[in-house]
Amino acid sequence: MRPCDLEKIREIVFHDVPAGQAERALILLEGLDGLVVTVGPQGNCLLVRYHICEYTLESLEMALASQGFHLDNSLLSKLRRALAYFSESVQRRNVAADEPDIKSQQAFINVYERHLHGDRDDTPEEWRGYK
Repeated sequence: MRPCDLEKIREIVFHDVPAGQAERALILLEGLDGLVVTVGPQGNCLLVRYHICEYTLESLEMALASQGFHLDNSLLSKLRRALAYFSESVQRRNVAADEPDIKSQQAFINVYERHLHGDRDDTPEEWRGYK
């Protein structure tokens, strides 16, 4: 995964009622470190830029909802939101995944090599052809 894939630019769309939600949310979110917030092209949305190791769209939207903001619940917004939540959670898990432990794998390899398997035959070569 390239480092630039971890930096996201997302759109948070607010419901039209009550008016002025985007401006109030902008004031609230501007104080957070590592988060760049601007008003979107429409008056009812914000563009947020963040690194997924620090923030997720889901956490930002949950925080806004807990403060009384109403997000757009149209079908398209819900689908976009669900896709973003899923992809960011997968990326966060992949980033947190540790490298495989080579030392413990090597121990299992050594045990396997010393274990007697069915493909070994201790019968001498000259006796194998005896009938």
